[in-house]
Amino acid sequence: MKSTQTGGARTRAVIYCRISQDRTGAGLGVDRQREDCEALAERNGWDVAETYVDNDISAFTGKKRPGYEKMLADLDQGAATIVVAWHTDRLHRSPTELEKYIALSERRGVSTHTVQAGELDLSTPTGRMTARILGAVARQEGEHKGERVARARRQKALNGEWMGGIRPFGWGMPTGETKKKVDRKTGEEVEVPELDMMKAVPEEAEALRYWTDEILSGGSIRGLVKWCADKGILTTRGNPVTHTDMRDMLLRPRNAGIAVYRGEEVGRGKWDPIVDETKYRAVVAILKNPDRRTTPGATPKWLGSLLFRCGRGECTEYVFVTQSGGRRFPSYRCQTGHGGGRRAEVVDQYVEDTVVARLSQPDAHELLLPGPDDVNVAGLQAESEQIRRRMTDLAALFGAGQIDMVQFTQGTDTARAQLEGVTQQLARAATLDPLVGLVGAPDVRKAWKALDLDRQRNALRSLVEVTLKTPRPGRMPDGGYFDYDAVVFAWKRGQDA
Repeated sequence: MKSTQTGGARTRAVIYCRISQDRTGAGLGVDRQREDCEALAERNGWDVAETYVDNDISAFTGKKRPGYEKMLADLDQGAATIVVAWHTDRLHRSPTELEKYIALSERRGVSTHTVQAGELDLSTPTGRMTARILGAVARQEGEHKGERVARARRQKALNGEWMGGIRPFGWGMPTGETKKKVDRKTGEEVEVPELDMMKAVPEEAEALRYWTDEILSGGSIRGLVKWCADKGILTTRGNPVTHTDMRDMLLRPRNAGIAVYRGEEVGRGKWDPIVDETKYRAVVAILKNPDRRTTPGATPKWLGSLLFRCGRGECTEYVFVTQSGGRRFPSYRCQTGHGGGRRAEVVDQYVEDTVVARLSQPDAHELLLPGPDDVNVAGLQAESEQIRRRMTDLAALFGAGQIDMVQFTQGTDTARAQLEGVTQQLARAATLDPLVGLVGAPDVRKAWKALDLDRQRNALRSLVEVTLKTPRPGRMPDGGYFDYDAVVFAWKRGQDA
């Protein structure tokens, strides 16, 4: 490199590169930007002291840019007096950010050179004015782009098309074609498979249907997360499925072929629905039920923990399992301290034996809940669509100034209340009986053992209430010391109820 200064001194410069979705420089990977900037430095005889890179980070959004922040800190320490970038909008688009950069440039005598826009001398009023004009133009371009993107996304949503973004679990079958995409880590263009976001991925669709049926039959999100971990199922980003991930995937309207824009349902999607809409509405009703416990604390490890009731005297508290108080074995007791002698393992086994025996009786089919024959699912779905159209019409009337805010709010509140009632009816139609799969099974005990603890507890909760009365002291008639008569069953279904 030739020097631009006398006496052999060399001018120190730094290079800043950024790749994002912005129009200027779009398609230019970081390596291409770096090559152009290095060529500019070479022509001017500058020594490049450092190159700072931010990949896939837009300057317009205001998100923190580690490379940019590090460059500012180094410039403030005198690391260089020249910044080289591909274009000014690679550096900043926020007026606040630009003013901070101008202040630093004035303070440290830093000049800015770009491949596309030439030199910006921020030490002069003219240079600062030019930088601010370029920044304002870039800001306007960003805002217009945001408006265009929002309009395009809304139009796609209304047309039932894929709006882009992270691949949703369940969809994205490879088409056999490839497309170019900028790698976030390297900034280089790479070939990736083209995906058809309207087509369901069979194995993921099967998982979604299984999760839905599990929730409808009494399963828990916690149990489904464990199921995913056991099966090695990951999110579309390649991460383990968390409680939040599972809940979000189950509540996603796309599962039932429903198009959404900004959180509001806007019609039917053109993609393959995976879950029946009635089942989807039921899952939403279950998971959004305010009475549903969302912070259950420790995972239950015993069948009757916080399900069985204490029956000592007038006590009706729920019992839990403890091994405190010098007891050799885990035992049930309640908050008031009642307990002792009721070994949890023996009680649970006796309850299980009793439930299995009841479900094995010839008349067990009478225990099943009535089916949804009394619910007009098609009629409810039509009513649901009608209510949603009415809400859309209200919004249009308010936007046109034909109704005021009070009328709009009252109409919307009424429609939402009606929609909630319809949703609850659809949920009743789709929710499965927790005893389905047990009643009529060739081997009821085997079917019971195949359920996880959450499902067993849910079946027990729907079938019977167990109360632990005060046990008799001493040896029982069968020669043992466990008082089976102190475990009282109050059946909630059938002739015994």
